Amino acid sequence: MRQKQFLNLATAEKAEEYFWNAINPVPLGKELVHLNNSNRRILAKDIFAKYNVPYFDRSNFDGFAIRAKDTFGAQETSPVLINLNPEIITCGITPKKSVNRGTATPIATGGVLPRGADGVVMIENTLPANHSKSENETIQILKPIVPGYGISLAGSDIGAGELVLRMGDRLGFRETGTLAALGESKISVWKKPKVAIISTGDELILPGELISVGKVFDSNSTLISHAVEELCCEPVNFGIVPDDEIQLEKALREAINLDFVIISGGTSKGEGDLNFKILKKFKVQGEIIHGVALKPGKPLCLAVIEGTPSAILPGFPTSSTFTFSKFIAPVLRAFAGIPPQKSKYVQANLPVRLNSEKGKTEFNLVHLVRSLNGYSAYSTGKGSGSITGFVRADGFLEIPRNTEMVEAGDEVSIQLLGESIRPPDLMIIGSHCVGLDYLIGEMKKRGFSCQFLAVGSMGGLLAAKRGECDLASSHLMDPKSEIYNRHLLSPKLHLEKGYKRKQGLLFRKEDPFFSDYDSNIENLIKKIVNNSELRMINRNRGSGTRILLDHFLSNHRPSGFFQEAKSHHSVAAAISQKRADWGIAIRSVAEDLSLGFFPIQNEEYDFIIPKERLERQEVIIFLNLLKEPKIRKHLNSLGLEIK
Repeated sequence: MRQKQFLNLATAEKAEEYFWNAINPVPLGKELVHLNNSNRRILAKDIFAKYNVPYFDRSNFDGFAIRAKDTFGAQETSPVLINLNPEIITCGITPKKSVNRGTATPIATGGVLPRGADGVVMIENTLPANHSKSENETIQILKPIVPGYGISLAGSDIGAGELVLRMGDRLGFRETGTLAALGESKISVWKKPKVAIISTGDELILPGELISVGKVFDSNSTLISHAVEELCCEPVNFGIVPDDEIQLEKALREAINLDFVIISGGTSKGEGDLNFKILKKFKVQGEIIHGVALKPGKPLCLAVIEGTPSAILPGFPTSSTFTFSKFIAPVLRAFAGIPPQKSKYVQANLPVRLNSEKGKTEFNLVHLVRSLNGYSAYSTGKGSGSITGFVRADGFLEIPRNTEMVEAGDEVSIQLLGESIRPPDLMIIGSHCVGLDYLIGEMKKRGFSCQFLAVGSMGGLLAAKRGECDLASSHLMDPKSEIYNRHLLSPKLHLEKGYKRKQGLLFRKEDPFFSDYDSNIENLIKKIVNNSELRMINRNRGSGTRILLDHFLSNHRPSGFFQEAKSHHSVAAAISQKRADWGIAIRSVAEDLSLGFFPIQNEEYDFIIPKERLERQEVIIFLNLLKEPKIRKHLNSLGLEIK
């Protein structure tokens, strides 16, 4: 065992690298917990919706389920007369009768929309046709509606098969509520690492006890315990242990049975270095880092004893907080299954010169003041013994160990403290794809937050032109050249090729209509649109799939044309649940629900990028994912062709 004393300080970089490599931290395993006990836990696997939310097409209010085109032309001075079906649909009732031309069915808020209806007229926009006992047999429609009005389509919130929550997500009330809506009762989460916390020192007393000269309230155990809890770990507090070798050794031997040991105080030079002496009584893996070229935080001690990662943090609160955040928190995050943390920085002007001790990496707490040209960063002037330093500071400036001075007027980078709301690292807008879901998940594993808005290929293109996103996902073909996406470019946009995927017509395998068809898609579409009994599920306008559909349909408007789904999953779900009979989507979602698939064509799913964002680190990392063999293999397994 080699010992690092203060005459030979380890650099902060070396100490961090040594500790991480000695531990090689990974999550400690999965466990199933009841939904009621899942709050604030970390998901251990992706959550895919087993059912549509809502599960069925439902009414948004009390009224009458009707065919929208039967209301066209209605007005108060010239109402449209509609015959009522004898059935009344209340919540929990499955409709038995279809809505045909010239008829409507009374329906309550939340009621199941009957087949044939594509909208709901509010009861306030109707009047009874007469005042006899049979007055409800006919109603007057006073205002027209458009298809889709007054209803929530099955899967319009969440489509069956849709990726809803990702591994590594921290569950809060919004997430657990979503899990409940999905029907999930047992949740797979990462086990909570158990962290021993030992406060040492004869001078320490508990908060609430009588203070006297030479005594200090033990604040570090509270600070560290709550920091550990925020990292989804379980603190195990051993209380205050006096500066006694026998008691310290006893506490440590019990503590190393847990997943991590944190000792507060008792690491310094000379006679006060009692805890370091105790460590040498245990079997140590590799070396002990004792003393780091860091300010504040020089007395830090790091080791792996009896196979358990252990750290002795400086007793001063600011030093303890800095060293915990830099060296301990990343390890505990990995143990708990939390993705790496991305720190937030802002650029600021330094109005006053700062001196730094050469040879040590120094962290200087600052207040941020907004100025006309951005921010100015003023040092708090708080030392390592400050208790209020972290509470009142906005961020800190890291001064490299070989820098002796930062001049007034210099532009500096300030790392913000806390978890303030910030924009995602990568904004993606455009067409949805299961492959994109997977790539976003891989970005999250690398510590980058991503936000995706599914607005269709054309919506993504317009967002890219306006500079609202980093990448726009698109699969739009030029009808003249039959080349994908290149015709969309302008001098300020760049096209990055993604992968190919197969679009096709989805149907139920047991549907007799599709049991005998030829290999010509045009002929098949003609047969479908001329069959009034078959109902389609359309895609949202602006999506590449909708443009493909419009090409084949020409001017035809088959039954269900105005029912739009926003994803491939929703199309498949509508057909599987017999709310529709056919639609167009990619092969993988058809296979997920065991639907029939009639291939139409291979299409190219690419990414359009504003050229001014090509050098962004997050964009580069995302694009590099497409080059990794493991990523490419998984995309191929999803039925996506990447070469």
